Parts: sequence; C-alpha cells; structure tokens
Amino acid sequence: MRLNLPNILTLSRLPAMFAIVALMYADFQWAATIAFWLYIAAALSDWLDGKLARESGQVSTFGRFMDAVIDKVMVVGLMVALVNGGYFPGYRTTAMLLVLCVIGREFMISGLRMVAASKGVVVEADAGGKFKTFLQLNAIGWLLGTKMLANDFGSLFSGEARWQVTWVYWIGLTFFVLSVVLTMTSGWSYFRKHGHVVKD
Repeated sequence: MRLNLPNILTLSRLPAMFAIVALMYADFQWAATIAFWLYIAAALSDWLDGKLARESGQVSTFGRFMDAVIDKVMVVGLMVALVNGGYFPGYRTTAMLLVLCVIGREFMISGLRMVAASKGVVVEADAGGKFKTFLQLNAIGWLLGTKMLANDFGSLFSGEARWQVTWVYWIGLTFFVLSVVLTMTSGWSYFRKHGHVVKD
C-alpha cells in the first residue's frame, strides 16, 4: 500500500462522511450549508482521486478497492442519516425500506465479488453500476441542498419563492427513487452475468 495523494483523497471521504452526518444533526446556523459544501467536496474527490491516479500512473489495487468500499459506506451512511434526520417528511417509512433495499443489494454484490475473486473471476463495475452511483450522489446532494436553502436561506425563499425549495426537494426525491430502482436492476444484472460462481 502506498499512501499517495489519490489514496489520501479516497480515505478522506470517510472522516468527511462522519463530519457531514454530525452537521446534518447540528442545530447551529449554517450547519446545513457547511454539510452541503463538505459533501460536494467529498463527491468531487471521488472524481479527482481516479483522475490523479490515472494521470500520474499511481493506479493500485488498494486504491481501487478502497475507492469502491468507501463510496458504498459514504452513500449508505448518508442515506440512513437522511431518513433519520427528517429529510423525507411524509415518506420516512418508505424511504427507510428503500434504503434497506440498497444496503441488501450492496452486501449481496460484495459477497458475489468475494466468491468470484476466490475463484479467480473479476467482477468489474458495469455502466449500470456506475450510473447508479452517479444518481445516488446526486440524490444526496439535492436533498442536502433542500435543508440548506430552507434552514440557512429561508428568508430568500419564503412566500411566493418557496416553490424553488420545493422543486429542489422533489428533484432530490426523484433522483433518490431512480437510484434505488437502478440499484436493484444493476444488482440483478450482476447476478445474471456472474451468478454462476455461487451455484456450486
């Protein structure tokens, strides 16, 4: 393992997740805004670490492994925090059930990958899996943005301007639902292609 800049960026997303969750539950002014922008920085680091690793020739097995694991931990952790933090008013139970579907899918695919690896088969992320992560990251960002606008910029989006916050929320909710649907369909695709490794 080499602790180069790409790997440091990858690992930084883990403490960032804890800080974001703490800010989501904090009640001081600008906490929601700091949480939103810290999340944006963490999401951008997901793109930047891979770019730096490829351009500098520092792509490593450790980097690929930790990038995938930390992405999953961050996404699932923040989704659970969104549900418990009241980001789905009126849909909390449904949102939690959908998050449980995401968690179950991630455990199953991780298990499939471990079994496949023990047999010398590499299960690479396909286009559906990558787009699923893109939708998940967008959903979290829009929902965090909703709380930022409502809590810290409420005076700018009150009265007739309130519809703007509502639209941000519904965009986030739509991305969330679409990400769960794609999470399940891409999981089915993985098992359809590689499920033979667990049949014996």
